Amino acid sequence: MRSLFACLALALGALTMTACGEPGTASDRDAAETERPRYALAIHGGAGVIERGSLDAATEAAYRSALEEALAAGERILDQGGSAVDAVIAAIVVMEDSELFNAGRGAVLTHEGTVELDASLMRGEDLDAGAVAGVTRVRHPILAARAVMERSPHVLLAGVGADRFAAEMDLELMDNSWFRTDRRRQQLERALEEDRVRLDHDDGDNLGTVGAVALDADGNLAAGTSTGGMTNKRWGRVGDSPLIGAGTFASNASCAVSATGHGEYFIRRTVAREVCALMEHAGLDLASAARRVVHEQLLPMGGSGGVIAVDHRGNVALEMNTPGMYRASVRAGEEPLVAIYGR
Repeated sequence: MRSLFACLALALGALTMTACGEPGTASDRDAAETERPRYALAIHGGAGVIERGSLDAATEAAYRSALEEALAAGERILDQGGSAVDAVIAAIVVMEDSELFNAGRGAVLTHEGTVELDASLMRGEDLDAGAVAGVTRVRHPILAARAVMERSPHVLLAGVGADRFAAEMDLELMDNSWFRTDRRRQQLERALEEDRVRLDHDDGDNLGTVGAVALDADGNLAAGTSTGGMTNKRWGRVGDSPLIGAGTFASNASCAVSATGHGEYFIRRTVAREVCALMEHAGLDLASAARRVVHEQLLPMGGSGGVIAVDHRGNVALEMNTPGMYRASVRAGEEPLVAIYGR
């Protein structure tokens, strides 16, 4: 009899240990939720050949200041209990207005010398999303992406139709010449002379696609990306930035991702969704999922670039396979990180 009771006690003890201690149990999930920061935010301004010593002191300071300003704009929203979507937009709007980045004013020029802008936005709570491609007059393409998500029955609008939709939504419009800068004209001239397209940061011009990902106090995730694409692009080329699943993805079940790099490869690898899928279906943590995609999937194909991501527990990943990536991140109660160069 005593032996029977001993066996039962051992069995109950084993069950108790399993319920309280094994990874992935309800108890651990509850603990993880308790430890989750109130909010988390990460931004990027493009990845590429950005090596130590390639920027003079004034230029580096300008980039750091721009990243800090964008990060602060998004964090203010989150600190006041605002939504992840609002925080993502606030951060991206700042970068779209900065000539330092390849988005909005200061975006790269097409073969014809014009600007064609792309952007996308996704909400992790319900997987709703909106995007625009090839807009030529919208001052803040990320706001157009939000309007598509919230005020249209569609996900992606392109070209003349997207511009017309933005006008109907009373978004701020500018003449296409407003977006163009002398620096970008010079960059296009070099590309035309060499008869090639240029990626972000591949020729020392240090201007890149922008993006943001956020987790808010309600546990909701969001991601957004905005770009001018490639210098000297032709035929209405569209990259990964406005494509949900390639350049942008967010799901409360896993993470929010914004990508930057050679879009053709990011499209083929559905990079943003792949990071989330590895968490959801392969059980990888955020850091491992981001590393696998950026280094083991993209790099062997020849795809250069990086991703920023935040998961549903507030973990942040800033992963690149390039010498540098303009990036910044912050979690509630912690000091912000602002970085340019790789490890």
